[in-house]
Amino acid sequence: MTATISPMRILLAEDDPLLGDGLAAGLRQSGFAVDWLKDGESALAALQSERFDLLVLDLGLPKLSGMDVLKRLRARGSAMPVLILTARDATTDKIAGLDGGADDYLVKPVDLDELAARARALLRRSAGRAEPVLRHGGLMLDPAGHRVEIDGKAVELSAREFAVLHALLANAGRVMTRAQLEQSIYGWSEEPDSNALEVHVHHLRRKFGADFIRTLRGVGYTIPKA
Repeated sequence: MTATISPMRILLAEDDPLLGDGLAAGLRQSGFAVDWLKDGESALAALQSERFDLLVLDLGLPKLSGMDVLKRLRARGSAMPVLILTARDATTDKIAGLDGGADDYLVKPVDLDELAARARALLRRSAGRAEPVLRHGGLMLDPAGHRVEIDGKAVELSAREFAVLHALLANAGRVMTRAQLEQSIYGWSEEPDSNALEVHVHHLRRKFGADFIRTLRGVGYTIPKA
């Protein structure tokens, strides 16, 4: 059975309050749901209890170092993509991080657009996709440009509508539960209204057709494979 892919949720482990706030805000602006923790023990506990799609990991974390978080994550068999983001720029540190199980290594200070691009690349590879855009019949969704077209014509979507469509297209042919969809578009600090997801789905159906997104009552939503 193929695991459901939820392509948007990032755990940020960064102890610097100013930097962490800026990174979280920048990643959210790029369309990711971001949860931010400030020490290694809390990050490891969150990784053990919840599902994330990418870990952005500082090495100099209190309570448990970033390398120890990475080692324990890999020791329990997790293949989740990990991007190390650190001030340590020595070649030996980069080699240790990559050989220790990280998928990418960035040195601070970082350009937020580059960070978002690397995150998208890691998520794309972990989902087994080569092409940077998602296609479904005549529909094209570009995660980097936050652009959607149908038969070559641009379609205007709100940020939330885009996030729901992105998650469903990335899982075309699979059913996503309400909880999985909400986790892919909302972080811990965001509490969605009880009917927010249904409203977003309703708006998407108005733009792409009533049968474009199917509801399996009591289970969730799906976009059938093209």
